[in-house]
Amino acid sequence: MTKDYYKILHISENSTQEEIKSAYRKLARKWHPDVAGNSEDVIVNFKDINEAYETLSNEIKKADYDKARRFYSYSGLGAGVNGINNGADKETNGCTNKETYQKEKRKEEKTTSKQTYHTKDSFKFSWEDFFFKTQRQEKDIAKKGKDIYSDIEISIFEALGGTTKVINMLQTNLCPKCHGRKFVNGSECSFCKGKGETSTYKRFNVRIPAGISDKSKIRLAGEGEKGINGGANGDLYLTVHIKEPKGYKTEGLNILKTVPVTPFEAVLGANIAIPTLTGNVSLKIAPNTRNGQKIRLSGCGIEQNNKVGDMIVTVEIQIPKNLSEEEINLYKRLAEISTSTVR
Repeated sequence: MTKDYYKILHISENSTQEEIKSAYRKLARKWHPDVAGNSEDVIVNFKDINEAYETLSNEIKKADYDKARRFYSYSGLGAGVNGINNGADKETNGCTNKETYQKEKRKEEKTTSKQTYHTKDSFKFSWEDFFFKTQRQEKDIAKKGKDIYSDIEISIFEALGGTTKVINMLQTNLCPKCHGRKFVNGSECSFCKGKGETSTYKRFNVRIPAGISDKSKIRLAGEGEKGINGGANGDLYLTVHIKEPKGYKTEGLNILKTVPVTPFEAVLGANIAIPTLTGNVSLKIAPNTRNGQKIRLSGCGIEQNNKVGDMIVTVEIQIPKNLSEEEINLYKRLAEISTSTVR
């Protein structure tokens, strides 16, 4: 293997992306031809530094490089990374003594161009062909953009009748200038400020079909992240969440509602207007209705797949606030003449 990118950037294999970036910037400033001159060594070093950063700053390229690097180091196909043989003390690279091995090693270190290694079966292995060919192919491969997942909230009335919702989505895509590499010609990309990606808001008109159920998914084809190298765009998936109206709850196709009534309505009976999904319905409160009693309004629930639920009303007896003096006196009189008890 002719180049060890970790050694070129003076970092360890466990370095974070921030450490890789910091090391690159420091070395790029030091070896930039405008600072260090235009000698051949400077140009070669500067080129190696940029090449190393371009590979190690890209997670996919870095993973491929590390995999091939490990394969090379442990396969016995040569002298290891940068001419270092991991098994030199035992095998001495096929030489019979240490002195001969060191001479052979010095010869090998003078080789600066692409190296080819030979096994007993005359099998030829070229590290640069293996890795850089993979890189070139990767640049040309068309890849589909990533899918985006988000949520959208609608009311139960919108779910039943259908609607169109307007949403604004923040979309992130690879920078069109540096194509995710973060740097252009050794300098930080001016378009994305070194982030490798750009973010913009996009407005969508989302059609909600009538009768949609909670946690259904709506797919907007091609509205995900942009494809790479001409690949298809990803898709946008929206998970629908149906919000229960204030004062209402849902249980399957049934709608649950609590209705407050006064003590005299519960005792004497009454007719109360109840709002439903299809309009107001008269609810009959029978005389002597108890607190917590449930009344079913058939067919006043959610309609879906040719099925209709009910509305189940729970009666809650409440004492009116701010009673008048006359009302208080009537309660006192009732207390005097009442013979009934609840205890």
